[in-house]
Amino acid sequence: MSETKEDLSTLNFEDALKRLEEIVRKLESGDVPLDQSIELYSEGEKLRGLCQQRLEAAQAKIEKITLDREGKPQATTPFDAD
Repeated sequence: MSETKEDLSTLNFEDALKRLEEIVRKLESGDVPLDQSIELYSEGEKLRGLCQQRLEAAQAKIEKITLDREGKPQATTPFDAD
């Protein structure tokens, strides 16, 4: 049932988030046996880390366009340069 770390790393952000949401729903339902809950929690933690890494990588790529006095694009600066 649980995917290996290699399988998880091939998921895109949206699929990883969707799987994480499924895991949360199952755990919150309380209908999952303890052993499966532990397995799901472990997978969920890996998915959370993967999603966090993907978000941080995307944020690092985002650039802010700076405008000159006339409102024309002048240059770009890193997202978090403020």
